[in-house]
Amino acid sequence: MDAKDDPWTGPTVGELGELAVLDRVTARLPTGTPLVGPGDDCAVVAAPDGRFVVTTDMMVHGPDFRWAWSSPEDVGWKAAATNLSDVAAMGAVPTGLVVAIAAPQDTPVTVLEGIADGFRLAVDALAPGCGVVGGDLSTSSAFTLAVTAFGDLRERAPVLRSGARAGDTLAVSGELGPAARGLARLFRTGVDEAGEPSRAAVVARGLDTDPDVGRQRRPVPPIGDGVLAAAAGATAMLDLSDGLAIDAGRLARASGVTLELDAELDAAALHGGEDHGLLATFPRDVALPGGFRRVGVVLPRASTDLVRGGAAVPTTGWDPYADWDGVAG
Repeated sequence: MDAKDDPWTGPTVGELGELAVLDRVTARLPTGTPLVGPGDDCAVVAAPDGRFVVTTDMMVHGPDFRWAWSSPEDVGWKAAATNLSDVAAMGAVPTGLVVAIAAPQDTPVTVLEGIADGFRLAVDALAPGCGVVGGDLSTSSAFTLAVTAFGDLRERAPVLRSGARAGDTLAVSGELGPAARGLARLFRTGVDEAGEPSRAAVVARGLDTDPDVGRQRRPVPPIGDGVLAAAAGATAMLDLSDGLAIDAGRLARASGVTLELDAELDAAALHGGEDHGLLATFPRDVALPGGFRRVGVVLPRASTDLVRGGAAVPTTGWDPYADWDGVAG
């Protein structure tokens, strides 16, 4: 990598100060079309029918990403995608993002600029018209990125987790498993002799070109399918952030039903996280919209949340408070 392409060189945030850093970062962010954008104490975002959805998510260096494995652009993309996916899971259209970053004093400003570029690329690809409308900068020993996202319901009721009914079709949009497989490969081969994440190991073992590693770094949630699902009459929906099994269990408990899988899925698809697809239920006579495909059916509530072939499926997956155990090969 040439020095000019290395985001870890150049002046640091501590050397430049907040105002100069803000100027350099905001110039790279997608602006969207807020009524009032960055610069005042609050942004003003339209809510045409008087309601909006709001969600927040945090990424911390260590449990959520490693600089040895992800570029600043990757981190910005992923932070945007995970929040956009939550908005889509309510059947809403993303309208704005607010971004707060706490960075160590010795962080080069080019790292924050790369994160801003990642936000712009993700929004352009996944939710055109959305923008970063505000945020905050601070300092911390652990690099922390917190995002709040807003969405417009377009005069429809939000699609909740609690509406699934016996007889509904269980369906998924988006990929299942590549992010977990990519993370497993990073933990297995993207490390040095001491088992620590290593950029040199990633390069030497060709992980930069591994498509599953690519999906781990930059998930591609089917944002538009959230609105299509709502318009088609989806009875329940949620973002698949922590793995199909654990998220299906959440939907089952919220709706007071049991979900039966009729698809053969490997461990990465069932229990790995960070694909950020959509899991939804639809009335049985509804044609599945967009990229949704059937993976099961909704049953009356039984003693377990999730079954396949008559056997209970453990509703386990990604848990930030548990050790990651490498669910995929």
